[in-house]
Order: sequence, then structure tokens, then C-alpha cells
Amino acid sequence: MRIGIVNDMVMAIEGMRRVVLSCGEHEVAWIARNGREAVEQCAKDCPDLILMDLIMPVMDGVEATRRIMQASPCPILVVTASVNHNSAMVFEAMGAGALDAVNTPMLDRGDQSEGCELLLRKIRMIGVLNRTNAQAATTPRPHRQPQAADPSTQGSLLTIGSSSGGPQALAEILGRLPADFPAPVVLVQHVDEQFVAGLADWLDRQSALKVRLAREGDRPEAGTVLLAGSNNHLILKNDGCLAYTPEPRQTPYRPSVDVFWHSLANGWQGDIVAVLLTGMGRDGAQGMLELRHKGACTIAQDEASSAVYGMPRAARELDAALEILALETIPLLVMSKFPVRTRREVQ
Repeated sequence: MRIGIVNDMVMAIEGMRRVVLSCGEHEVAWIARNGREAVEQCAKDCPDLILMDLIMPVMDGVEATRRIMQASPCPILVVTASVNHNSAMVFEAMGAGALDAVNTPMLDRGDQSEGCELLLRKIRMIGVLNRTNAQAATTPRPHRQPQAADPSTQGSLLTIGSSSGGPQALAEILGRLPADFPAPVVLVQHVDEQFVAGLADWLDRQSALKVRLAREGDRPEAGTVLLAGSNNHLILKNDGCLAYTPEPRQTPYRPSVDVFWHSLANGWQGDIVAVLLTGMGRDGAQGMLELRHKGACTIAQDEASSAVYGMPRAARELDAALEILALETIPLLVMSKFPVRTRREVQ
């Protein structure tokens, strides 16, 4: 791949340059010292991938990501000094369209080899995503026994899948759901497990509902939003409990929306509303089609409001989405599907 590097520190630039060239598969397309330069460079020469720092003079990485995704969209990987310490900006950048984030490998650090290998793994994964998207590949379905859960324990469920651009879109939807929202919510967002806990905390602050990571053995319950919290795939088991599995190992999307939605189609006995938001690639489209065939209400975000119109586009092409809506309209339809019961109705 041809890779652009955006950073204002000489040592960081040199470290990333060496990583990019180390495997012999990539080349440095250009180097920018601030966000404004990156926007200008990308407009003239759009690379296969940009390694984007966050904290820079003139224009920070969040704004640069936003402008690039609007004018010259291409894959962006946030590479910053500390993902955990800059988590708020990381989620903003991902909301603007960045795919993932990783710590900057520095030449003077003792853990240089580990940091370099992690960056290379992220670069390889994005390369796989690019190829998968171009080939319109689908995710193999895990083999599970269908309809083994007890229907009496399952009501309605809201499930949302998202990738690049997803954190901000998720915050927009969750922020408009009331504290007495009557259905469980389960989220699958493409995000590395090293900072998914920070994403859960950040989303929790945006919502009246409790947002936390999904744990092995959890059962979806009203009033709680569960976020897939591992690089393994979240699934619904035959007993109605959530679990994690490494299979299928070959899918480039981790955690995979498709894998979770396939398990829902096989095991959830109540009504389902499935929402597919902004994201690069095709993850979720096949799973959404299966849910539609099972009678679920399926909703895909429209192109105009998507930071990256990959996953919703794939759902539209498969005719998997019953509704294609702007982001701001999605919560209205969701609420109409899950009317909050008044106290008089409960009595």
C-alpha cells in the first residue's frame, strides 16, 4: 500500500517510516507535519492509507480526519502517543471516519519491536479490509443449532452494528433513547479491545441508559446497553446467554456484526430491530439480510449522513434494509418500534 504519514515529531515520523518500509510491501506516499498539510496532500495524492496523529499545530488530527473524509475519503488509522490518554479525541476521530487507533512506535522505546509489530498488524488488517470490500466478500456463518432458547425469556431487542464513524453515530442514537427504553440494546462496533472499555465509558456519559461491556454469560436486559468488548466475536448462545468466540478466524472484522447477527437469527425468539451504521467494508450486510428474512425490522444509515458509506451501502445492495434513513431520523423510528409503556398501562 501507499501510505501517508501525518505527524509533527521527527522521531515519530522516522519510527513510522521504518515500520512502513520494514516488510517490503508498502511505500511512503508523502509526509505531512500538521493536519492542514495532510488535507492538502490528500487532495493532490490520495494514498491507500493515512497514519494520522491527533495532537498537532495548525489543525489537529480530528479536524483533518473530518475534512479528508469529506473531500478525499480514504482509510485513516490514528497513530498517537497514547491511545488511552487521548481516548476522547480517538473516539472523535473515529466518529469522523477513522478506522482504528494504535500507539505511536518510537525509536527510543524499549518496547519498540512490540509497538512496531502492532502497527504493522493494523496496517495489514486495513489492507485486508480494502481487498475484502473490493471483492464484496462475505463472512462465513458459524454452525449453530437454531431456535434453542426459551421464548418466554426473550422479548424485543435493539441491536446496532457500526465501524468507522460509528462512535459518534452511536452516541447520537443512544443519546436520544430515554432511561426507561423498554428493550435491551446490544452494540457491535469495530474497535480494538485495548480501548473498548474507554468507548463504553464515553458512550455511557452520552446516554441515559447504562452502557457497559458485554460479559460472558450476560443476558440482554432492558435498561442496559451491552457493547461487544473483545477482539473475539460476540454471539448469542442457544441458552440465551452472550459469549465470545474466536471463530470464524478468517473474517477481517473483529468483532464481527455478521457473526453476532447470524447468532441472533438462529437463537433470539422475540422481535428484533437491527440498525447498520457508517463503516468501511461489508460487515453486517449478510447478517442483516438473514434477520430480515426472519421478520426483523432492518434499518441502514443513508449515504449523506454516513462518515463512510460502506457497510450501509452493502446492506442496500443486498436489499437487506427495510428502511434507509438519515442518522437523525433513526432514533425516531426505533422509538416507534419500542413504545415506552406508561405506568397506567403497566397496571
